[in-house]
Amino acid sequence: MQFDNKIIEDIKSIIASSRQRAVQAVDQERVVMYWNLGQRIFEEEQGGKDRATYGDQLIKFLSSALQPEFGSGFSTRNLNLFRQFYRTFPIVHALRSQLTWTHYRKLISLESEDQRSFYIAETEKNNWSARQLERQVDSHLYERLLLSNDKESVLAVARKEKNPSDAKEIIKDPMVLEFLGLKRESSYYERDLESALITHLQDFLLELGNGFAFIARQKRIHLDGDDFFVDLVLYNRLLQCFVIVEIKTGKLTHQDIGQLQMYVNYYDRMEKMPHENPTIGILLCADKNNSVVKFSLPEDNRHIIASKYELYLPSEEQLLKELEREIDKK
Repeated sequence: MQFDNKIIEDIKSIIASSRQRAVQAVDQERVVMYWNLGQRIFEEEQGGKDRATYGDQLIKFLSSALQPEFGSGFSTRNLNLFRQFYRTFPIVHALRSQLTWTHYRKLISLESEDQRSFYIAETEKNNWSARQLERQVDSHLYERLLLSNDKESVLAVARKEKNPSDAKEIIKDPMVLEFLGLKRESSYYERDLESALITHLQDFLLELGNGFAFIARQKRIHLDGDDFFVDLVLYNRLLQCFVIVEIKTGKLTHQDIGQLQMYVNYYDRMEKMPHENPTIGILLCADKNNSVVKFSLPEDNRHIIASKYELYLPSEEQLLKELEREIDKK
């Protein structure tokens, strides 16, 4: 007797889905347990006369009592985390079922409530894993978006309170490409960087921002006997438009901007559908002169963006200096 192989695939799918839900349920229960432990420790701590001294001693006492029976998960460091977890998220019903304890552990480390609000909204919207959240926090995504936007706009887009109407609301400057594993001291040809981006396409689209999809690389454009090749063609679902990416491993020139403008004009006139928005061009460059960018483009430009790329994670100090510089300009 022969059976249809579809039943095997269906059974495997049921098992996998059930296991995944079971893992999620266990992790969510663990999150709630840690929150309850943090609440109980905090309440007990508040009853001590000398709270600072009493709190430290209480944590050590609890750890020594719990570890022999429940293991190293109840070390003094973790118990301190549970207490901080409760103090950071004091309402248990506000905890998100989509977030694991690993997510929350990273969120606890953030100092600003606005930062936490932004990363929680982005994690839920994009279904980030804990590793992806950690990478975005470590690459200072929130601060980089603030370089080209105001805080209220960044938070509103993250929370889905408004749809992005300007490319600068989701595209960052600088972009951080540390996932390529390229050494910043070395020189690279543009085709090498392009190949590395394609190899790490998922990470690159995540770094670019929300709603990006890959369309083509080295897209040929034929104009009256001359051939031109666009490095990368993407589409953004949120902005509903084509996105042209040109890669420049040297310092940006006004000729580069003119070339990208030609590609953008071509897509607007030959590829864009009537219901779609104007094409956006991104010049991904190793270095740029902001004045050259400014005077090479119209004053009302909203469709050409020059974004410097970094091959390593920027320090918080570097970004704070950039933010202060941008604020002073405004």
